[in-house]
Amino acid sequence: MVSLETPVCDFDLPAIDFSLPGTDGKIWTLEDCRGENGLLVMFICNHCPYVKAILDRLVRDTNELKQLGINTVAIMSNDVADYEEDSFDNMKLVAKRQGFTFPYLYDETQQTAQKYGAVCTPDFFGYNKDLQLQYRGRLDASRKEAAATDARRDLFEAMKHVAETGRGPQNQIPSMGCSIKWRAA
Repeated sequence: MVSLETPVCDFDLPAIDFSLPGTDGKIWTLEDCRGENGLLVMFICNHCPYVKAILDRLVRDTNELKQLGINTVAIMSNDVADYEEDSFDNMKLVAKRQGFTFPYLYDETQQTAQKYGAVCTPDFFGYNKDLQLQYRGRLDASRKEAAATDARRDLFEAMKHVAETGRGPQNQIPSMGCSIKWRAA
C-alpha cells in the first residue's frame, strides 16, 4: 500500500464531466450531481483503511452539506481485478450498509480519475455553484484511524464557506490516503 498526499488546490479549475454507472442502477453525469451551491466530488474505495476510518464522518458531513446546497458524488476508480473488495457488487453493499445519500459511481475505465488528476483515496474536489474548484484538502485530521471526535472538520468548514461565498479557503491541508490502484499499462 502506497500512501500519497493530494496536490495543492488549483483554484477555479472547472469540473470535468463524466457519465458513470451508480450503485443505484442509474447512469450519472456531472450535471445530475451538482447542487445549487456546489458539488463535492470524492474518489473513495471500499478497501482503503484511510477511507474506512472516515466513512461515518463522511456520511455525516455530506448530509449536512446537502442542507447547504452542496451535493456530493463518490467515485471508485480502483482496478477491481486486483482488489476484489472494491468490486461493483461490494460497492453496492458498502453504500447500503453506510447509508450513502449520494451517488456512488464506478469508474471502470479509470478515465474519470485520470482526467480529474485523482491520486489517492480519499481525494476530495470541492466545487462552487459555477463548478470551479475551491477545495482540494482533507476531511479532517483522520489518517488510518479516525481523529478525535472534536477534531476540526476541515472539509465541512471549507465547503460551508464555499456555499456562502463561492470561494474556498486559501490554506488547505492535503488529504492523505492509499494510492489509486491503476491497471497495468
